[in-house]
Amino acid sequence: MSLIENLNWRHAVKAYNPEKKVSQEDLNKILEAARLAPTSSGLQPFRIVVVENQDLKNKMVPGALNPEVMRDSSHVLVFAAWDEYSNEKIDKVYDHHTDVRDLPRGRFGSYTDKIKEIYGAQTPEEHFAHTARQTYIALGLAMAQAAELKIDSTPAEGFSNEVVDEVLGLKELGLKSVSLLYLGYRDDANDWMASMKKVRIPMEEFIIKK
Repeated sequence: MSLIENLNWRHAVKAYNPEKKVSQEDLNKILEAARLAPTSSGLQPFRIVVVENQDLKNKMVPGALNPEVMRDSSHVLVFAAWDEYSNEKIDKVYDHHTDVRDLPRGRFGSYTDKIKEIYGAQTPEEHFAHTARQTYIALGLAMAQAAELKIDSTPAEGFSNEVVDEVLGLKELGLKSVSLLYLGYRDDANDWMASMKKVRIPMEEFIIKK
């Protein structure tokens, strides 16, 4: 199927079958699609926490807008962004770039000095606003890859960031949760959206030509 057909197939599932689990092979493909997402300056300023453990999912349920979806999904992917930029983080990323490309460390020094200066003039709040936005590109690619594999997904911002961060110990990792992606297989009997037509704004209204 084409990408457009896959996107027409998917919807934000409202009920998952807790007995059906996503295979490790398919999960790895979804995570790889997210890992390959483009990010500002190639810094990849976020991580994805994969939650399969049922006890952890149950601990995250309080404050979730759709608690049954969180509880019954096969996996919960937590997109968690850096809480702030630092010179050390930037150098670590670019040292990795040069090492992989067999280039001398510091090869991109003039560029990294520039972005360090930009971020150095900003607040941690501004940093997090920027790193958080990077996660949504990866979120979209993960959903597209899941759809290609005929794995259902539900993106979510309706949850308590404080609960998720506490349960997963994200503060100690210098991360803050941004969004979730529930993965699994729909429960046709209870997913009230499954039988509904997909609705989007018409193309002629959605696209503005100048």
